[in-house]
Amino acid sequence: MEKKIIAALQECPLFEGLTAVEIEGALTAVGYSLVRLDKNDIYAFTGSRCLYADIVVEGEMTARMVGPSGKFVQMADLRPSALLAPAFIFSKDNRMPVSIETNKATTILRMRPTQLKEMMVNDDRILMNFVGQLSDTSSFLTKKVRMLTLLSVREKVAAFLFKESKEHQSNTFTLTQSRQEIADSFAIQKFSLQRCLNEFADEGIIRLEGKTITILDMKKIARHAGC
Repeated sequence: MEKKIIAALQECPLFEGLTAVEIEGALTAVGYSLVRLDKNDIYAFTGSRCLYADIVVEGEMTARMVGPSGKFVQMADLRPSALLAPAFIFSKDNRMPVSIETNKATTILRMRPTQLKEMMVNDDRILMNFVGQLSDTSSFLTKKVRMLTLLSVREKVAAFLFKESKEHQSNTFTLTQSRQEIADSFAIQKFSLQRCLNEFADEGIIRLEGKTITILDMKKIARHAGC
């Protein structure tokens, strides 16, 4: 197995606590295949059956779903080490809730559900890691649906700013996405996003400097975000 694939698998939550040798041994014992996709290939449509336990080992994919306005909303970027659709592999109605498309040439490591089951039976650590992934996925989807359907624009923007500050571990951070991409990620118009940012700036809650944002009053941001 190539070093870059092993490196990606070592970052995958499914194999947390396992060495590179143990990961390769576990996969070799049950069998797997590598599937290569071109840029802009469709991996899955919303409502299609989830047939495989796939792990991104190279490239990048984006998951989208239809928001309340009928527009596609970006749910998540899926980079190397991401386990695709763990919550739906073994469900009774194993339908994908999102559409997934590649952003660049992508390689996925593929197992059938029976192979994943066998691997979990063979190693309790993998089983417990998979259970943890189910919990994380459920929590993520619950928060995302709440963001899309229940929160006001002001609450959505505050929640986004709060999350960004936590991920950057700083009250000052530089956005890596365009305003349009950010607005699309929680189903609002670009002008609504900018208006809300300007309002926060006018109120002294944040400072805007191009793509760099400084949160001046974290308590107010957290309160608006419901945190």
